[in-house]
Amino acid sequence: MRIVTLEEHISFPEITRRLPAGALGNFGQSPAMQQMLPKLADITGNRLRSMDENGITMQVLSVDSAGANLLDGKEALAFTRDYNDLTAEKIKDHRDRFNAFAHLPVSNPDAAADELERTVKEYGFLGAMIRGMVGEHFLDHPRFTPIFERAEKLGVPIYLHPGIPPKSVADTYYSNINGSAGMFEPLACYGWGWHSETAVHVLRLLAAGVFDRFPKLKIIVGHMGEMLPFMMVRSERAFKPGNGGANQRTLTETFKAQLYITTSGFFTQPPLRLALDTFGVDNILFSIDYPFSTNEMGIGFLKNIDLPEDQIKKIAYENADRVLRLNM
Repeated sequence: MRIVTLEEHISFPEITRRLPAGALGNFGQSPAMQQMLPKLADITGNRLRSMDENGITMQVLSVDSAGANLLDGKEALAFTRDYNDLTAEKIKDHRDRFNAFAHLPVSNPDAAADELERTVKEYGFLGAMIRGMVGEHFLDHPRFTPIFERAEKLGVPIYLHPGIPPKSVADTYYSNINGSAGMFEPLACYGWGWHSETAVHVLRLLAAGVFDRFPKLKIIVGHMGEMLPFMMVRSERAFKPGNGGANQRTLTETFKAQLYITTSGFFTQPPLRLALDTFGVDNILFSIDYPFSTNEMGIGFLKNIDLPEDQIKKIAYENADRVLRLNM
């Protein structure tokens, strides 16, 4: 069976070393993260062998960490152009196995829109991944309108991935734990905070009317919906049209039409059943979160899904082919 995974990460040291020293704070400095660096930099070595061994047809690659979100102006644009060019160069001989989401200079929205269009038209990239907030702003801020306009015009999705919380949030919510004044990374990031922040991000886009202004825009989030399926019914009541937000449609109507979720890093059946009950099988796409999760974990989960074969095919590749227009 064809299998497409679309939250699979890369990080190239020849580019990331250009980030200012200390820009990421202590994030990613743990021994476990340091062991991931060779896997993030590799594409056609162990990564491709593992795909072959596990029957994965295609990975859609995306830049790990905030990257250009930490830069301003021309520096951010040069950083992202070089990153996208290098990604395209590294996968050019394996386009049947790899594609990519563009890395964008989101701090400069007009340049980000142009870079999105360049990568889609020049390299056939499938959209863009944006990691969390940009400074102190979520993407519902009007300044980011050019990015959504261009994505809708091009017919490509924006993948919203968690990002490192702003210092003000980290200091208030995620610091001063166990006698340490610094940010407690498991709580702030991959253990909770990342996922709740991404859910807030999507709900802000809804309440700000972004989905309604761009009715053909497609947004993807990972990690089995970033807590949204669990809160769906309660949030549906809270975000009714006319209840203070700019949204003209209900939450469920909007999300089923424009929001897609991936399985990245979530490999147990109860969250999947909840996602199926709330979002529906047509809005769920398979992902692994390589190398932070192994291909073996993801494929083992996929093989144990208790659904009819036609629905498993939708999750494994048919929804991805449709949303990303892979067969066009």
